[in-house]
Amino acid sequence: MQLVKTTRDTLLRPLQIVSGIVERRHTMPILANILIRKDGENVSFLSTDTEVQITTHASIGSGADVAGTTVAARKLLDILRALPESGDVTMTLANKRLTVQTGKSRFALQTLAAEEFPTVSVADTYNATVTLPQKTLKHLFNMVHFSMAQQDIRYYLNGLLLVLDGRNVIAVATDGHRLAFCQVETEQEFTRQEVIIPRKTIIELQRLLEESDETVQLDISTSQVKLTFADIELVSKLVEGKFPDYTRVIPKGYKNDFTIGRDELLRSLQRAAIMTSDKFKGVRCIISPGSMKISSTNADQEEAVEELEIDYGGDSVDIGFNVTYLLDVLNNLKCDQINIALGDSNSSALISIPDNADFKYVVMPMRI
Repeated sequence: MQLVKTTRDTLLRPLQIVSGIVERRHTMPILANILIRKDGENVSFLSTDTEVQITTHASIGSGADVAGTTVAARKLLDILRALPESGDVTMTLANKRLTVQTGKSRFALQTLAAEEFPTVSVADTYNATVTLPQKTLKHLFNMVHFSMAQQDIRYYLNGLLLVLDGRNVIAVATDGHRLAFCQVETEQEFTRQEVIIPRKTIIELQRLLEESDETVQLDISTSQVKLTFADIELVSKLVEGKFPDYTRVIPKGYKNDFTIGRDELLRSLQRAAIMTSDKFKGVRCIISPGSMKISSTNADQEEAVEELEIDYGGDSVDIGFNVTYLLDVLNNLKCDQINIALGDSNSSALISIPDNADFKYVVMPMRI
């Protein structure tokens, strides 16, 4: 039975969308496959790792039949990428094998039954629905994603906190050493809700969301979030647990603050980072009236020193930071200037954008 007849690129796009979450090694071999269902002209492609599920559709079906199968995602993707761009590609299902053919090239792949594929059950009801332009949600995630923890024993840090509060949609991420906060105002009104979206889901959404004004709909339940945009539906389990109270972490009322060029500071820190070691990424910052001195050393007694002029008349502060945490935020911001507010050498620093209360980045000091 012929499932699909279309061009290579038309078939490649839905496969690229769903294949991102497919893991090569899994306790269930069928999860290395994608589920392909055909109902007349409509063909759906679905992948899952039992935590996240992505579905997309394309009108590329051949004939009026209804059929379904599962096939190795990576293998099918590699085949299609290797095929020439010109010419039609057909996919035919017979005797538990999927045959991919174009011109004089033919590939026969093993399949597993569609009925055995463990799909994620979608929640019946949702507590809240949010509609945003894709580029707004992508911006929210981009501004905080780098602060998410990786494989932390405090599992609730391995994700992003999404908060609905009044008219605001807020994203917060922390790994215990730094915290990023970003919010956008909407025309919708929400009762306050907090959910933690897993790290893998956020990374996948950053890949899939586009810089466009087309909308994305978020449906949020107590244990699941569903995002619908373009011809994509992504369903993800939520992380259970209590996220730290970010409002207590963000410092208020620091009197020592100054504004500096983002690019100028970034370049200085990148140069100072060269002299740090892989194990110890510390840089020392001495802020005094009119000047910011950045220095780093390593076990070989090598040293880097950078000095920047700043418009600052506050107290002298001698403070150390993990340079990676500073580079992460500076690389991610797109503004010309940033504001840095400090307490003392034992207090966290607050990095923000001048005249903009929608973004805050808190970084803990380290002993140098």
